[in-house]
Amino acid sequence: MSRVAEHDLSFFARLWLALTIAVRIILDAALARLVQRTVERGEAPALPPAGLTLEAPAEIEAPAPPPSATTARPMTHDGALGLLALLQREGRLVDFLEQDIATFSDAEIGAAARVVHEGCRRALLAHLDIVHVRGEAEGSTVTLPEGFDAESIKLTGDVRGAAPYRGVLRHSGWRVRQVRLPEQVEGHDASILSPAEVEL
Repeated sequence: MSRVAEHDLSFFARLWLALTIAVRIILDAALARLVQRTVERGEAPALPPAGLTLEAPAEIEAPAPPPSATTARPMTHDGALGLLALLQREGRLVDFLEQDIATFSDAEIGAAARVVHEGCRRALLAHLDIVHVRGEAEGSTVTLPEGFDAESIKLTGDVRGAAPYRGVLRHSGWRVRQVRLPEQVEGHDASILSPAEVEL
């Protein structure tokens, strides 16, 4: 039986939180690792304040994976910053996230979110091919064979025993099939998401 917590967030507060966390995950590799481990374990630790890099405590550090043909690649920030710049240019995403909305009404936030949504969606459709991980309709029953891709499929609910698993598809997932970000011009400062504007 579910109950509403005393301090449950409104829809727009949750939307604001989701957009803020998404941008921080893009820009902060350590936070992305922490969120990934949190999702995999079903835990909910507090996130670090903006601007801080948080390394996971030693007691929850994941064991080192066995040697394999797959090697970690060093992360570069230019692609993430380029995508963030596109979202800013098309949807003013950074302006929206940096705005203090505490004094705004839900209607005002909703109107702003609609503009941001339209612009950011336009940018994503223009530069990324995003497809569903699973092709079945959400709510349908699916069977996962032994050896299924655990990176693209997350098991929830009463997970016991070994595959094959039979369950209900609650979310089809998302996968980026192709990226078409503009190439960086030599000497371009990728950290400038949007130049300051001075009207003469």
